[in-house]
Amino acid sequence: MSVQQYDEIGEAYEGFKSLLLERYAAVPSFLALVGDVRGKSVLDLASGTGFYSREFKRRGAAEVLGIDISGEMIAVAQKLEEHDPLGVHYEVGDASELRPFEQRFDVAVGVHLLNYAEDLATMERMCRNVHRSLKPGAEFFVVNQSPDFRFDGPSPEKYGFRSELTGEEAGTGPRVRTTALLDGNPVSFVSALPRREAHEESLRAAGFSELTWVPLEVSDAGVREFGADFWADFRANPPLEMLRCRA
Repeated sequence: MSVQQYDEIGEAYEGFKSLLLERYAAVPSFLALVGDVRGKSVLDLASGTGFYSREFKRRGAAEVLGIDISGEMIAVAQKLEEHDPLGVHYEVGDASELRPFEQRFDVAVGVHLLNYAEDLATMERMCRNVHRSLKPGAEFFVVNQSPDFRFDGPSPEKYGFRSELTGEEAGTGPRVRTTALLDGNPVSFVSALPRREAHEESLRAAGFSELTWVPLEVSDAGVREFGADFWADFRANPPLEMLRCRA
């Protein structure tokens, strides 16, 4: 993946979580999927500026380590930690070349992680590294763009994001340009859209089992705020999908 595209986003990345898709669907759905982290150790891969790392610590996680390939993202995360100390640890690292840890983790999460594997071999290596980092029976939770997203279907633009095919192919699926429609400052980045079987084959080859795809749900707050009809495009063509599996 291009580290530079994320180094250039920096602090703007924090603003993504205020966009409607994130605020009322992705974030509440993912936190509900991961569930109770009290007393657990959490490995947050592709942690970005640390949004989920901080949230897991606030929810009682005993230890949280956020790892991102972008030094700029980690610098922003550490600045936020200094401003509001929660005890989250961060480091720069590449999930496809992940260092071994002395202690294995209870939970691992990868939010927009596997879509940055350039090919199946890299995706499988990422998955093997995650599996090696988890205690037996621990769970790995993933969020990626939905493999079934229809680019000619209803758009997620009204929820804050635009998604377009670039016309190029990666080893795991088509390349996609995603634009976060931040007020006055749209931010775009390019990644792959891995096929469903690319996810499943890589995770199973790494030793994961009990693979389950989980749809995003609009939160009650989102329905109250905007009404059910507002979310019709989201429901007709879900832009994101979650996945859980067990080491």
